[in-house]
Amino acid sequence: MKRDLMDILCCPMCKGDLVLEVTDENEKEIVKGTLYCGKCKEYYPIDDGIPNMLPPELRE
Repeated sequence: MKRDLMDILCCPMCKGDLVLEVTDENEKEIVKGTLYCGKCKEYYPIDDGIPNMLPPELRE
């Protein structure tokens, strides 16, 4: 996931702002981390550079 994506991403549940926490990053993109919504207290994982923005009940 590129950092620029943070400018347009919002929480899919409540449309709140997301906070990015990076665990692994290379020179091009964020490889692993978490997006957190402070409004509805939900976490969205970033794995292999792909943010999983599905609601928690739909994630595997």
